[in-house]
Amino acid sequence: MSADPPARELRIGTRTSPMALAQTTHVTRLLHALDPRLRIVTVPVQSEAGLWHGDLSGTGGKGLFVKALDARLQSGDIDLALHCLKDVPGDVPLREGLVVVAHLERADVRDALVVPEHSGARRLDDLPHGARVGTASVRRRAQLLRLRPDLRIVPVRGAVGTRLDLLDSGREAHVELDALVLASAGLARLGLTHRARQVFETDELLPAVGAGVLSLECRRHDTALAALLEQLNHERTLTEATAERVMLQGLRGHCNSPIAGYCVTGSDGHLSLRGMVFSPDGTAFAQAHLRSDAPHDPAALGAHAATELLSQGARALIDTGAPL
Repeated sequence: MSADPPARELRIGTRTSPMALAQTTHVTRLLHALDPRLRIVTVPVQSEAGLWHGDLSGTGGKGLFVKALDARLQSGDIDLALHCLKDVPGDVPLREGLVVVAHLERADVRDALVVPEHSGARRLDDLPHGARVGTASVRRRAQLLRLRPDLRIVPVRGAVGTRLDLLDSGREAHVELDALVLASAGLARLGLTHRARQVFETDELLPAVGAGVLSLECRRHDTALAALLEQLNHERTLTEATAERVMLQGLRGHCNSPIAGYCVTGSDGHLSLRGMVFSPDGTAFAQAHLRSDAPHDPAALGAHAATELLSQGARALIDTGAPL
């Protein structure tokens, strides 16, 4: 009788933030459910973006996080890279030899308002005139200013825990904030959903392209791993994310572009895609809301949305958008 083959060691590259480690733990559990014999090793990967404390647009944007992981994957230092799809640029091709083989089922796409623990504010409307709201997202900035032009948007980066500490400590940290806007999915992954005072509906703050989606990437020639990862793919999420990503690519947008997009599958199986491109202050925008009569062709829907947005001047809004 032949012995069982040795258990495979699988090296997952990850950023070192609590959020990234929580996401890696989630994927590890899913993989162990498929194959309990896997020996999974977490490999911390530092990036230039992680060492940069200023505006990310000044150093290449969030795409640097993706770039650092992909370089380690391409070189063979890791076997699997886990990406938040919203951080993957739409204007940069995938590195040679790499392939995205799975999108996990989408988490909550909505943004949440978080206020200091001592604050009595329950909603955005409760914040005082001229309130200081922290976010490093140009997408959130533009839409918040559409809702409340009086707000003062303060660029705040860093791990969620660090941002919450800044919010709660106030003057002690020399950064006075009345609120933060954070991803609901991120709060949930860190066990911090109790901090959300208001969860914005998608018609109030349209999500980022790929919001709530974790994607799994490996080397193309690693067919055994690809076959394993494909079992984690969520088909509906893949379809909806494809429409959004094709729209982003048609706009030549990156993760620091003032672009929002969200696709949903209706009860009849047809796709509905909303896309918006903003000026930095939200006063000018292009928008499209399209429905597909061909539910199995999300790419065509995304391309159509990009064309519609470009016809409304989206290119100028993207090119002239100023960083925070």
